Order: sequence, then structure tokens, then C-alpha cells
Amino acid sequence: MTELSKRGERSPVPVEWTYAPAPESRDIVRLRERYGLYVGGEWLEAAETYATVSPSTEETLAEVGQASDADVLRAVESARGAFENGWSSLPGSERAKYLFRIARILQERSREFAVLESLNGGKPIKESRDVDLPLAAAHFFYYAGWADKLEYAFPNRTPRPVGVAGQIIPWNFPLLMLAWKLAPALAAGNTVVLKPAETTPLTALLFCDVVRQAELPAGVVNIVTGDGRTGAALVDAAVDKIAFTGSTEVGKAIQRRLAGSGKKLTLELGGKAANIIFDDAALDQAVEGIVNGIYFNQGHVCCAGSRLFVQESIAEPVIEKLKRRMATLRIGDPLDKNTDVGAINSRAQLEKIEELVASGRDEGAEVYQPPCRLPEKGYWFAPTVFTNVAQSYRIAQEEIFGPVLSVLTFRTPEEAVEKANNTPYGLSAGVWTEKGSRILWMAERLRAGVVWANTYNRFDPASPFGGYKESGFGREGGLHGLEPYLAFGGAETRGG
Repeated sequence: MTELSKRGERSPVPVEWTYAPAPESRDIVRLRERYGLYVGGEWLEAAETYATVSPSTEETLAEVGQASDADVLRAVESARGAFENGWSSLPGSERAKYLFRIARILQERSREFAVLESLNGGKPIKESRDVDLPLAAAHFFYYAGWADKLEYAFPNRTPRPVGVAGQIIPWNFPLLMLAWKLAPALAAGNTVVLKPAETTPLTALLFCDVVRQAELPAGVVNIVTGDGRTGAALVDAAVDKIAFTGSTEVGKAIQRRLAGSGKKLTLELGGKAANIIFDDAALDQAVEGIVNGIYFNQGHVCCAGSRLFVQESIAEPVIEKLKRRMATLRIGDPLDKNTDVGAINSRAQLEKIEELVASGRDEGAEVYQPPCRLPEKGYWFAPTVFTNVAQSYRIAQEEIFGPVLSVLTFRTPEEAVEKANNTPYGLSAGVWTEKGSRILWMAERLRAGVVWANTYNRFDPASPFGGYKESGFGREGGLHGLEPYLAFGGAETRGG
């Protein structure tokens, strides 16, 4: 209860401003006790199941099927049949109608999907509601517009669909990554077998009902759940393309596995992005960008700005402002509309974050965490910032994938570029300065697939996203995101 103080006859004045709980209702989501596999427009029972839990409470939400090699084979055969029996030859304008339907249904059911995304993944409801769902629908709207314009998008190249696409998505943005993968594949005339992440399968399984509602032909979209064994079976199956978003380690294993197979491959992997603040930047705006860059989605973001480079002359005021802002972040129930930082996705991820933070302390970096009370149940980690960090420290080199920021300093733009590029990754970067010429100079030299200027974590379906070096290859979004799902010329699809 807020404390009140009175001065004479005046009305009570709050001494401290606090937010009352504003929980979103779970009633809009109806979960099954057990989910099977969605193959050929039907639900199939899996011989083996596992429990998927809510990371904020550790409660079991549902039993989910563990797809076997035979199940994956059946899904690929279903997708192949749908590809050869009408979907690939359907006029682009007809395919577009299905994509438009899917986009509109996602908008109509956005509250349901947002609640389930936060329940199963741990992210704050305001992020699911205001970022994930609008962007997921926007990707289907965007690629629906390209479905009947492929020859204009790629003139004189005779674009045609690749065939069956195997798609493996991560747990940090389950529905949004589904949209990033499915929308361009379907617009180009391919069929799909998609495997969601083991820990966050529920929005993908709910999406099967969207597929049904949109009356998409059977077999065009197939969804198989399971752990890494299911993903490996999909990589080895008779598909024509693999699209993978996830860890660099698994991405390298997939690339080795597919070498010489003739299958197309795109990889969007890890990152250790540099967020660079110059002395002429608008500091309050930059601090908001820093917070958004690393504490958004608990830092479970491949392009998170986890390395902060501050020009030496302004390092102290930036760190002071940042710590003050961190103290206002609200940590707790992901379904509370006031929550800024939700739960860590799994116990395994929490243990990885704790291990790397301990290494930062041991190596000599100074750690700051704002005073906050973490819930007793669930997987939680307080927003963290390290100062006095050396380039060689593990926290400055390894992807933590959590709400942990490392602060380093620089003196000149040349030094900033050299330090920012001193990483095996190359997914994204941020530059904060009032000088447009400096932004362009930096963007030209930073080895990152995306460079944000005076903002961070801004996405648009028309803008391509992807990395260099160990952050993968290929692009998603924009025309660049269509190309991996197309073959050019007159040759037949490779097939199975």
C-alpha cells in the first residue's frame, strides 16, 4: 500500500509511486492436456511425449509429442505430396489469399496468442502483445503482397519454388520466428515442415488452428514437435531447403551435415552485438536504447546489444543514468501488464547465465544489479551490468543470451570500430551520434548484418535481417528473405 503524507489541510500526497498489479487473464487460452503432431492437416499421436512448462511458475502446461524419425518422414512425405499436387502450381494471387487470411486471423486472435506466448516463454505480456503479434501478422501481410509479383521481384530470372522446406526455430520468439520462416516460404510456393523449439511449442501448435481456420490445403504446413533428435531427423530428411535459427554450435553441425547434399541452407545464429555511444549522442535517448537493446525479452535476443561501448569522456554520466534507469525496471509475472523483465526461458538457460556471470566476477569485472525481489518459484535473473570489463573476458566474448550487459570504453571512432569488430559474431550493431556522416562512416566499417542508428531492436518485414561470420548467412525479411525459397531457371526441383 502506498504510504501517504499530509500537510495541513491539503489532500494526501503519495510519498512513493508504485504500480498496482495488472494481470492479463489466462482464461482466453484453452490448453489441451496432450498435443500430437500436425501432419497432412490432421493430428497424429506421438508414441513419446514430454512436458512443457511455464518458466515463471514451473507448472506443467501440457504434454507435447516427441516426433520420431518415422513421424518426420511422414510429415515430409505429406509436404511433398501437397507441393506436387497443386500448391506449387497455384497462381500467386491465390496463395496470397491464404496468407492474407492467416494475417487477419492472427490479428483477430492476437490476445489469445500473446497470453500463450508469455505463458509458455516467460516474456512480458506487453512485449508479446505490442511486438511479437503485430510483427508476426505484418510478415504474413507483407509476403502476401509479393506472392503474385515474384517475376517483378526477380526480373529475367524465372523464379520458381524450391520444394519442401524444413524449418527449425528457437525459443526466444516462437511465433515471430514461425512467421519469419513460413510467410516467405508459402508466398514463394513451397510447402513446409516446421519444428518449434522444445521448450516453447504451444503457440506453434495453436497456429495449426489458424491453418485450419484459413482453410490452407492439407500438407502445405506440417508441424512436428520434439527435441534435438527431431531437428536432426528433419535435417537428414528428403527436404530441399533447411532454414535454421538458433545457436552457432548447432548451426555449424547442420552445415557440416548438409555439405555436399545439394540442399539449400540459411542460418541465423548467435550474436554479441556492439552498442556504441558517442559523446554527442542524446544521452537519455541512448540510455533507453541501451535498456531496450539488452533487457528486452530478458536478453533472449540474438541481436541483443550485449556489449556497450561508451566514449571515454561520457562514460561516468552514461553509467550513472543507466543504473538509475535499471532501478525502475519491474521484474516479475510475465502476464502482468506492468512487467518489464520476465522469466528466463528454462532452468538450463538460467544455469548458463549464472555460470557466465560468475566468470565475470572471477575475472575482475565490477557487477551491478538493481535492488529487486525475485519470485521464489520459476527461473529468474536480475538485470545486470558489468563495468571495468576487458576485451578478453568471457562476458565480452561469449554470447550470454540473458539480461547481462558488459560496458567498455573507447576514445576514437577508429578504436570503436576495431573493438566492435573484435568478435567471432556479426549479426547487429547500434550507433548513437548526432552526426549523420559519422553514422554512415561507422556503418560502412562495422561487420554486422544490421546497423541501427539512434535506435535499437527495430524490425520491419520489408527490411532484411541476418549476419556475417559465425552469426550465419542468408537473410530473412524483405526481398532478400524470398530468395532462399526460390530456384531460378528451368531445372526441376531436386526433390527427395
